[in-house]
Amino acid sequence: MAVLEVEALVKSYLTPEGERQVVIDVPKFALGEGELVALRGSSGSGKTTFLNLVAGILEADSGRIVIDGVDMETEGEAGRDRLRAQKIGYVFQTFNLLQGYTALENVELGMAFGKGIDAGYAQSLLDRVGLTERYDYLPRQLSVGQQQRVALARALANRPRLVLADEPTGNLDQKRAHEAIDLLLGICEESGAALLLVSHDAAVLARFETVRDLADINRAAVKRA
Repeated sequence: MAVLEVEALVKSYLTPEGERQVVIDVPKFALGEGELVALRGSSGSGKTTFLNLVAGILEADSGRIVIDGVDMETEGEAGRDRLRAQKIGYVFQTFNLLQGYTALENVELGMAFGKGIDAGYAQSLLDRVGLTERYDYLPRQLSVGQQQRVALARALANRPRLVLADEPTGNLDQKRAHEAIDLLLGICEESGAALLLVSHDAAVLARFETVRDLADINRAAVKRA
């Protein structure tokens, strides 16, 4: 069964000159259960926009996105929020941690909007990303790399069906980047979750058997190249 199905997906923006520029034009794309795919693309090619459309954070101009059998077009904003909380884990490039909450609370809050808080599992995820001694630290008390690892743990907290990762190792050193990819791949393989990761890092891309270029699926990227 496909965990992600995309058909005729189009997203455009108005330029300062008032012209409409198409950023995403994806005729067809799909991920099956347990499929692990890296998507390569240069800066400004539409990688983040594509992930945000899949996650339901952005609304498309047209097209169809189906997550684990649920068509986003049939869901209102609240429905898309529920679907994202229950089915999707997202590792944001900019972390999006809540600054007034500890590392552990950030992970648990991610659970609260999905299947419910499991403190033991939240702690085990932080242990696996090397933050056993940092449960009670606020984001501002953590290094940039440590914040990235909290964001990674939070994305995996609800045992999602689909994991989206936007340059998830961009702020990590080589050792921590390798460990982060190990964690992502390991948990997705254990749970059968599909993973769609976007990156321009050759070392990260080399960890994936399946690597696709965004231009292969996005006609808008080809036109801008």
